[in-house]
Amino acid sequence: MPWDARGPGDEPEKAAVPSRPEKPPGAGPARGVPRNAAAARDIVTRLLEAQFCGLSGEGPADVVVADALLVTSELVTNAVKHGGGLTGFTAEIVDGGLLVTVEDASTQPPITTERDPAVASVGGYGWLLVRRLTKRVSVTYRPGGKSIAALIALT
Repeated sequence: MPWDARGPGDEPEKAAVPSRPEKPPGAGPARGVPRNAAAARDIVTRLLEAQFCGLSGEGPADVVVADALLVTSELVTNAVKHGGGLTGFTAEIVDGGLLVTVEDASTQPPITTERDPAVASVGGYGWLLVRRLTKRVSVTYRPGGKSIAALIALT
C-alpha cells in the first residue's frame, strides 16, 4: 500500500509518488515528492497511523516508529544533500515491515566507510545508521540516478 506526499484521499493505499522526475534535474521536486525530510517523515507517520490506528497493542513500538522515521530522514536528507536531489519517494507496508524507497539524481554509491568518532568531523554516519536500523537495504542504479529501498521491521 504505497502512501504519497498528497496525503490521505479516497483510497490512500493506492496512491503513488512518481518514480521519475517530471521536471528537469535541479528544478525542484517532482509533483508528489516530499520537499524535505520533515515532509517525508510526515508521510511515514500518516501511513503507520492509518495502518495501526485503533489496533490496541498491535501497532509498532515507539522505538520502532522512531527507527522508521530516522531511516526515512537519513535517506531523504542524503538524497537532497549528496544525491543531486530527491526524485522519488514511496513508503508502503509490506510483509515484513515498512518499505521506504528513495530515489535521487546521483549514480554515486552511498559512503560506506566506517568512521572513528574520535577523529572524524560531525556528520557522515547516516548510511551506517540506515544499514544498522534496517532489516534489509538495497541500492539499484539506473541511468541518471539510483534508488535505495530500505525495509524496516515493525515488530
